[in-house]
Amino acid sequence: MRVVSDTSTLCYLILIEETRLLPALFTEIVIPPAVRDELAHPDAPVIVRDWIASPPGWLSIPNAPAGSEDREIQRLDPGEREAILMAEQMDADLLLLDDWQARKLARARGLSITGLIGVLAMAIEKSLVDPDAAVERLRATTFRASDQLLASLLR
Repeated sequence: MRVVSDTSTLCYLILIEETRLLPALFTEIVIPPAVRDELAHPDAPVIVRDWIASPPGWLSIPNAPAGSEDREIQRLDPGEREAILMAEQMDADLLLLDDWQARKLARARGLSITGLIGVLAMAIEKSLVDPDAAVERLRATTFRASDQLLASLLR
């Protein structure tokens, strides 16, 4: 399965030390240059900047996708915008995206999406991760999710 990821899902997987889940779940993982740049930004956590400075071999970072004059997509941040455009242009099977506005636009454009919680749910279903440990580590980050949503991962 070919996936394109935006910054958020990848960033939080780095923070909870579970990036190994991506190549275990998907055959091809791609990020656009704008996502790489956001992960490398000086305001990003050091662990995230260090990770993207030496990305794993399973991560592909092709050239930026062709732009779009669509006003709605121009309102998104560069990482979200490039991730959506790249997913469209590559005919990706799945787009990893957490931002609500970006998800709404991606769905309207016919893309299949999931976010960090969806990736963790897939990994839990395949017994690739300890649900309690993953949720505990996620709660220690700035990721915003309701207690109810996080509890659903533990069921």
